[in-house]
Amino acid sequence: MAVEVFRVQPGSVCAKKGICAGDSLIAVNGNEIGDVLDYRFYCDEEKLRLEFRKADGREKHFKVKGLTADELGLEFSTYLMDRQRSCKNKCVFCFIDQLPKGLRPSLYFKDDDARLSFLFGNYITLTNLSDHDVERIIKMHISPINASVHTMDPDLRVKMMKNPHAGEALRHLYRFSEAGIRINAQLVLCPGLNDGDALVYSLKKLSELESLQSVAAVPVGLTKYREGLYPLRKFSPEEAAAVIDAIDAFNAGRLEKGQDKLAYPSDEFFQLAGRALPGPDYYGDYPQLENGVGMLTLMRAEFYDALAQTPADGRERRFGLVTGFAAKALMEELAGAFREKFPNAHIRVHAVENRFFGPDITVAGLLTGQDILRYFRALGDYEKELLFPSVMFKSREEQIFLDDVSKEDIERELGVTALVSDCSADGLFDLFYAYGS
Repeated sequence: MAVEVFRVQPGSVCAKKGICAGDSLIAVNGNEIGDVLDYRFYCDEEKLRLEFRKADGREKHFKVKGLTADELGLEFSTYLMDRQRSCKNKCVFCFIDQLPKGLRPSLYFKDDDARLSFLFGNYITLTNLSDHDVERIIKMHISPINASVHTMDPDLRVKMMKNPHAGEALRHLYRFSEAGIRINAQLVLCPGLNDGDALVYSLKKLSELESLQSVAAVPVGLTKYREGLYPLRKFSPEEAAAVIDAIDAFNAGRLEKGQDKLAYPSDEFFQLAGRALPGPDYYGDYPQLENGVGMLTLMRAEFYDALAQTPADGRERRFGLVTGFAAKALMEELAGAFREKFPNAHIRVHAVENRFFGPDITVAGLLTGQDILRYFRALGDYEKELLFPSVMFKSREEQIFLDDVSKEDIERELGVTALVSDCSADGLFDLFYAYGS
């Protein structure tokens, strides 16, 4: 095995040793290199012996000392050094299957790569893992692993994921646990499928994994593009409340035995149930923020802390805050609290309905540029400065919405200045406070 070098940083040790683009890295300390995990794992030594194959077929070996993988100066054509692994499942709840045609191609790629679970926190279904992959993860002690479990019932897992191997893949969780690999689990719940008794069963079986760190339960996301797909519906308020109660009962049983809390419903379950969000104590160390578990509670607490520590002033502030319906109530609360302390602040919250994906999609990160343009054109009377959360955009560098409408398009079409806030309480508060003259 070998990986081709795409670029060598000028002045780096590898450049000085004559390594060029087009050469191939064969091994580090005698270990073959096939991808980024091999590279980073085997480069984590004080002394390194690097083996290369030059583009003309000659081999070149040399030793270095006291350098990290990043300091070697090698760059590869992709971060993973090979092709990203796609998902082999046909999950009944898959969000990508519910996308309309015509979006940028990258949005249709179904990622299921264990390497990205370790490197970036992505969730994997385990169905792409071979026994060799599992052995390598254990050998390298890649931890934690984030697993999209959905159910611990093997037969139900096959039914939900439309993969005959989905049930047997659960065995990998037990191997990881025995090896001390920490596990974070995700349950995408579908009413009538894996909630109710099935949820209780999954929580019980997951709790048997000694290395389990946390479990997040999130409701299925449904767009309006479900023609020909498995019949699913959103949770009713009563069903959402039952999910919360089942999880709370499970945790209560653990706490009575002196065990740690493990499972958490996402913020959306509280909204669907019409219940107030819990306080910070409910979430402990917030182990599942990336799944929307406690995100709104944490933002509220941190925003109020920042507000309390900041002296009032009389500066004029006038702007609009754009969000989805999921965060509308909290954003209105925070804007109101800010106005109380800063009386010359005029902040209006604009909660935009998602017509592109359908009204059941309420998170800000799935709003499109065309829905934002439609909203403000219909409104007519709006502020000349609008604040957007960064989650709406592809990246900081590429500030485009899911439909490829750009921030500049919004500014030009609406005649506004668009300001982008980090998706954190500090980022939001800092933009609130800094705004004005």
